[in-house]
Amino acid sequence: MAIVLGSNRYGKAETRLVRVTRAGDTHGLLDLNVSVALSGDLAATHLTGDNSGVLPTDTMKNTVYAFAREHGVASPEAFGLLLARHFVATQPQVSGAVVGIESFGWERLGPHSFRRAGDFVRTATVHVSPAGEQVVSGLKDLVLLNSTASEFHGFPRDRYTTLPETTERILATEVEARWRHRSAAGDWDESFEGAKDAMVNAFVNTYSYSLQQTLYAMGSRVLKSRTEIAEIRLALPNKHHYLVDLSPFDLENPNEVFIAGDRPYGLIEGTVTSDDAPPAVAEWYL
Repeated sequence: MAIVLGSNRYGKAETRLVRVTRAGDTHGLLDLNVSVALSGDLAATHLTGDNSGVLPTDTMKNTVYAFAREHGVASPEAFGLLLARHFVATQPQVSGAVVGIESFGWERLGPHSFRRAGDFVRTATVHVSPAGEQVVSGLKDLVLLNSTASEFHGFPRDRYTTLPETTERILATEVEARWRHRSAAGDWDESFEGAKDAMVNAFVNTYSYSLQQTLYAMGSRVLKSRTEIAEIRLALPNKHHYLVDLSPFDLENPNEVFIAGDRPYGLIEGTVTSDDAPPAVAEWYL
């Protein structure tokens, strides 16, 4: 039996970067978490411990900080492309680079004062390899809730089914979404805001008979309104809300008092794709 080295990569994970731009008395603030992974001709370090082709991960961290100063951070996608292209271009043993970025929002309170905005985290993942360049934008931790306009019935039942059918329920979820762009060029900030707004509007305006239906409506709205996006993947946990039985207190509960469930929860996942979407350059995940 022969033993061979399979696919591998290495890098520096979660480099925390805060970039302040000082334009007179009005400052800007970007708060990023940057992860870099490199792949290529790296067999020697695994097989013999030869590190002559291993760029130190500390160098990757330093590059993140130096590039933030030298080039600024226009957007997570643009900064990721800048870093990934640099590592592939300057390291002959490196053929592929993946840069993943989380961007944490801050709300302006004054010229140089900010408050952390915690309603979602923006994400971006950039692939640069011999196959081409690929940009995947996204978000996570976006909590949405409809207090009505949601039903769930007509499902199969067996001896273990206890869930009652309902024509009136709370629908709540915590959105995680990733979308693949058709090219590695664009107005990344405008595209992100447009995609986010399309998802939210679809959630608000879809009368839901299932969370699966809502997922498809959200993905479809993004693709119809944002032609620069080829496909989108969504994960929607069903944040269950259970009606409290108030009968022991001689009280009615006309869908007004609920227990917010924690776990277990339903998890709905799906991909919505344009029929003319170009093939992906690299595997990408939620």
